[in-house]
Amino acid sequence: MPSALPEGEPAPSDGSLPASALAGVAERPFGVYVHVPFCTVRCGYCDFNTYTVADLGTAGGVPGASRTTYAAAAVEEVRLAGRVLGTPAPVETVFLGGGTPTLLSPADLGAVLAAIDDELGLAPGAEVTTEANPDSVTAPDLVALREAGFNRISFGMQSAVGHVLRVLDRTHDPARVPDVVAWARAAGFEPASGGSISLDLIYGTPGESLADWEATLDAALACGPDHVSAYSLIVEDGTALARRVRRGELPMPDEDDLADKYAVADARLSAAGLGWYEVSNWATDESTRCRHNLLYWTGADWWGVGPGAHSHVGGVRWWNVRHPAAYADRIAAGVSPAQAREVLDPGTRRVERVLLELRLRQGLPLAVLDEAGRAAVDGQVARGLVTVEGDRLVLTAEGRLLADGVVRDLLP
Repeated sequence: MPSALPEGEPAPSDGSLPASALAGVAERPFGVYVHVPFCTVRCGYCDFNTYTVADLGTAGGVPGASRTTYAAAAVEEVRLAGRVLGTPAPVETVFLGGGTPTLLSPADLGAVLAAIDDELGLAPGAEVTTEANPDSVTAPDLVALREAGFNRISFGMQSAVGHVLRVLDRTHDPARVPDVVAWARAAGFEPASGGSISLDLIYGTPGESLADWEATLDAALACGPDHVSAYSLIVEDGTALARRVRRGELPMPDEDDLADKYAVADARLSAAGLGWYEVSNWATDESTRCRHNLLYWTGADWWGVGPGAHSHVGGVRWWNVRHPAAYADRIAAGVSPAQAREVLDPGTRRVERVLLELRLRQGLPLAVLDEAGRAAVDGQVARGLVTVEGDRLVLTAEGRLLADGVVRDLLP
């Protein structure tokens, strides 16, 4: 979740939504995202809405703006969601992201999940994910999380190479990753027990060689994950990494190097039995794909809880105030934490659908494209960037490397 928020229009203080957005809400897929904005240290590449104790200063003592009181504030927003939505479809997915959600106790995270079930209702077999840093959990923590109802865990591995982690300002010992994966598996985060384990990786860090990236992939696969996300490093304005690049201390990631590393990742992961289902995501089978992210990518409904969190229901998108103290103040005052919102017109929704669904293995329905977009398809096929599978347009391996350019050509 990027820290900068868009402008938008004022959001109602009671959180109410237009009748048009609520129409059919009980029939559409629905998920809940919970943003936990706390980190032990801020990674140099991170542009997410996160805070350390030093960042919060005296605001850390504001109820809801500290780790010890945050869960209660999040529960209050869940209750607001229940009042606003009435009876939405049962919650199919819950995703706790950050920040580092597991800096909160398993009991606190479990309390938020219980509130979601009480106020909105979890669907049978709901996917319930928390992100975690390898150094933020113990074996007993993972047992407690599984007992609280979490069934999917995503570890921020990023790299198995020490000097790469240091450039990223990651603090965990890479040797700990196999341990936490084994603890998670023993706790029941595995398909045989109705759970799954994911590893997040980053490639293209300045100073990372191709051999370093191959070592990371080998180390990740040796853990036997059910799911892997691999993202190219983006140097975001305003981050410590961007300042180091601007001063000439580190080079910008090289596009050719990123392409080579993506190709290596796809080959290694595919050979190990993880198939791509989104440009940056691979899973052992359909059951271990991240269903929550699929809600985002297919334009479904979700409510985002927490400071800076974004939500979308029936074509209305809104976002909460960014700072934990401002968020806590609004919750304490009994008003919506939403800062602003936008009502998406049909044209915008179509553009976003092209942007997101084309990235999926199932592809984009050709019917979504306008006349000019359909006219551009033959050229993309001739360039080897897409194939037409039935009534859908699917990216080829080369097309995945150039996905943004393909989208531009399809949205003239």
